[in-house]
Order: sequence, then structure tokens, then C-alpha cells
Amino acid sequence: MSDVHSLRRERLRMMAAAGEADAALITSLVNVRYLTGLASSNAALLLPADGPPVLATDSRYALAAERDCPDVTLLNARNVEPALADLARERGVRRLGFEPQEMTVARHAALAQPGDLELVPLAPMVEELRVTKDEEEIALLARACAITGAAFDEVVTQIRAGMTERDLAVLIERTMVAAGADKPAFDTIVASGPNGAIPHHAPGGRRFGPGDLITIDCGARYAGYHADMTRTVALGPPADWQREIYDLVATAQQAGIDAAVPGAATADVDAVARDIIKAAGHGEHFGHGLGHGVGLEIHEAPALGVGRPGKLGDRVPITVEPGVYLPGRGGVRIEDTLVVRSGAGPTASRDLLTTTKTVTPGELLVLGP
Repeated sequence: MSDVHSLRRERLRMMAAAGEADAALITSLVNVRYLTGLASSNAALLLPADGPPVLATDSRYALAAERDCPDVTLLNARNVEPALADLARERGVRRLGFEPQEMTVARHAALAQPGDLELVPLAPMVEELRVTKDEEEIALLARACAITGAAFDEVVTQIRAGMTERDLAVLIERTMVAAGADKPAFDTIVASGPNGAIPHHAPGGRRFGPGDLITIDCGARYAGYHADMTRTVALGPPADWQREIYDLVATAQQAGIDAAVPGAATADVDAVARDIIKAAGHGEHFGHGLGHGVGLEIHEAPALGVGRPGKLGDRVPITVEPGVYLPGRGGVRIEDTLVVRSGAGPTASRDLLTTTKTVTPGELLVLGP
């Protein structure tokens, strides 16, 4: 993908130049990977307004950098950020742009040595570039989603009374890795019974019992790209209130998916689903945003929520994940990942990436005891 990375760097170079920086210092490891292809725990990239880009990393990643990043100049250094700042000074850079959204005060102080190098905060330019995915990125994301769905289908029919939330979370994660995931995209959420009212409940030792709703939020990471999917199932025949909120969330989710088209305001997409839940009397039981972008990070721009700015564009992956959470009783969340695309007609405006054979989101799956 070296050509792709080069094109990304050229786009960033133009954006940084518009911000009157002589060079950009990229220190977010995710952004370094996006711009160079190197996945590491210690790397930074110096991108001058003109001249070759310089990728700094240490000896642990030197050979990987030579292999994966043939089109950049490599600098072997342990303290990558000061090393690149010193190189910028040597090259006559006067205004060095940095990423304030991830730069700590201590690291900034280490860069701001006496001299004529001015540190200039950049807007989140790389994050802006990452919103729109190329087809190779979408294919990797689709593979992560396919692994997630297949693992869920393999595991869900094994759910039985007496199994703990932690047991199920570990089983899902192991199954995803066995199916080809690099690792789980995030810590799997399994929330059963009253714990289902906690959107980000950490799975514990609670044992499943008849009458439980069980919410499972999981995702595989594949080649750095993150899947995100949530399904809620019932163990034994559901009570009327459980089926009622499940059907409500399913209806709201489908409305949100239908509204997710190029040009739609992110706040409006959220409102379409939220208004349905609010009209049913559960507005106070849906507190989080409708969804978010996904890619090299599990949460990326754009954000779909109340008052969130921006519009959806072409080739933008997002999640749509409404929920209803009743304190002390339980909850339901249904989530899918899709890619918003330009095209004629509603069916051409999105590609649904997450699918499960065992669970159709519009219908509550009832498992045996």
C-alpha cells in the first residue's frame, strides 16, 4: 500500500501548508500507521512542506519499517519525537505543526527547547482524512465484521443457564481469534439481566438464568481495522416488557440505518432514531449517541449524536446502535456497522457489513434454557 500511503501524506502536506506550518510532526501512533503503514508502539513522522518524509522508530521496529515503509526516510531513535524536532531544526524548519489532541504537556515541553522552532497546533487533519475510507480499507473492515459475525453465530447457540457473563465474553474473544482476528477490537461486553441497563457493563461472575435478556457487544480487529456489533438475545420466553423494548430498539435502528445517506447531517440521523424511542416514552432511557465512525480505531469521526456537527459523506463507515436501558430491570442494544455510499436510491446508499445468521436484528432470538 506504499502508493496509498504516499497519496495520504501528500493530502496531509497540502492541508498542513494551508495552516502555515513548515512541517507536520505526527505523533499519534494510529495516524503514523495510516500515513506510513508501520504498526508500532514507538514511532513518529516528520512531514516537511517539501522534501522527503522521515519516519523515526527504534531498533525493535527497524526491520519492519524497512519492509513496510520503503518510500520514507528512516531514522533509528529511541526518543522519536525529540529526535525529529532536532532534525526539523537542522533542516531550517521554523514552524512545526503538532497534534494537540494527543500531545501531553510533558512531551510538548520536551520539544519546546530554546531556539527558533515554533510549535504550532494543527487541527485534527489526519483524523479528517481517515473519515473517508478507500476500497482496500473497506475490504479489511468487512473482513473484521465477517469474523465477528461468524464467531457470534458459533457461540450464541452455546449460551445456557449457569454460564457466566465472563465465560461468554472469553469464549467469544477466543472464537474470534481462532477465526482469524488479530485480537478483539475492544473488551467484549456481556450484560445480562439487570446488568443490561449499564451500556458498558464489564462482564463479571453473574450467571445467566431463565428470563434474562443478554446483550453482547463484540468486535474483531483484522489488519488493524475494527468491527463493532451488538446483539441482544433472550434466555427462555421473554416477558412482554422485554419484547416491547426489543421491538422498539429494532424499529429505531432500522430508521437510523435508512436515514444514513450521503449528505445527511449526523445530528439528524441520530434524531430519526431517537425520536422513535422518545415517542414511546423511553427518551430518558437512551442516553448515548446513535453511533460513530469506525476504522483503525474503534471510535472515530464522525459522531452521530445530539448536537453533533457535520454531514455523512461517501465511503464513510459508521455504526448505528440505539438502546433502551431500564435501571434495575435490563436493557436492549442492537448495533451494526455499515458503509455510507453515494448512489441512486436508498438501497445504493449503504453497505451493511455486520451480519449474523442466527439473529435477525428485527426479531428477538429466544434461546433454550
